[in-house]
Amino acid sequence: MFIDEMTITVESGSGGNGCCSFRREKFVPRGGPDGGDGGDGGDVIFRVDPQLNTLHDFRYQRHIRAGRGAHGEGKRRTGQRGEHAIICVPPGTILRDAKGALIRDMVEDGQELVLLAGGRGGRGNARFATPRVQAPRRADSGREGEQMEVRLELKLLADVGLVGFPNAGKSTLLSRLSAARPKIADYPFTTLEPHLGIVQWAEGESFVLADLPGLIEGAHEGKGLGMRFLRHIERTRILLFAIDCTSLDPRGELEALRRELDAFDEGMRHKPAGIALTKADLLGPDAEFEDPFADLRAPRFLVSAVSGHGVPEMLRGVGQAVKKLRADEAEKDDL
Repeated sequence: MFIDEMTITVESGSGGNGCCSFRREKFVPRGGPDGGDGGDGGDVIFRVDPQLNTLHDFRYQRHIRAGRGAHGEGKRRTGQRGEHAIICVPPGTILRDAKGALIRDMVEDGQELVLLAGGRGGRGNARFATPRVQAPRRADSGREGEQMEVRLELKLLADVGLVGFPNAGKSTLLSRLSAARPKIADYPFTTLEPHLGIVQWAEGESFVLADLPGLIEGAHEGKGLGMRFLRHIERTRILLFAIDCTSLDPRGELEALRRELDAFDEGMRHKPAGIALTKADLLGPDAEFEDPFADLRAPRFLVSAVSGHGVPEMLRGVGQAVKKLRADEAEKDDL
């Protein structure tokens, strides 16, 4: 099951109490205070794990606690520190507080965030010994840990996002290009959750392709599968519109998809985009195809996921575009 929203409660560990103890050994008169400090409580740490692509692990674990620090002991022994609670999340996870304010956008592989620090351990009575007070009977209690409600939102990270109406052939195309095996059937809305696939388009060159559930008019208002999956399109570098080449109004379908994306986020119109005219195998061997988007500057590919027609050309075109965008982004980061 694909889960891209979750609210959890996290709690850092409390510190251990300091110890009030005196050294008592044979032939050691007036041994003095030897109470050790309590151990610090464990931290709550969020870490990006590139192997994850859903928040499903939090479905049955809504309250996560770090370990409590152990109490100090005699002979100046410090209590053991509490175990950290390391929470692994997929790349693209956004952390928000209970009021919806942004805490951190977890994007980079291996990125870590110490959200809540553990409570400090209390001081033992050995800490309070002075020339004037040589036998202190004071020890501190450990500080309590912190608790916080965190809202997790996942926006998938992909180089290319397949966007189209239901039954446009997106899932079939993804299964043809990668090892992903989404559900494929001859009825609408067979794709109920996003699927990711790694597509190799040249020797040592690949990109991540996302098959996003089919949109319908009014999706930005919650119709169909609604806005739930529209946000996953925000992070894709390139939009690849999948349009059935046998459609009676392919131009109208593209404009409708564009309107839905613009209504959800006006920044979508500035993303690089291409058009995959799918199901070319249904045209027949002798049929003449007239490109309905001939006047557009966007790259267009007539493809068939069943026969493989046009797929190599589309892979090269999309792959080269992704490679150029990655290079441009790297250049900007170096400035």
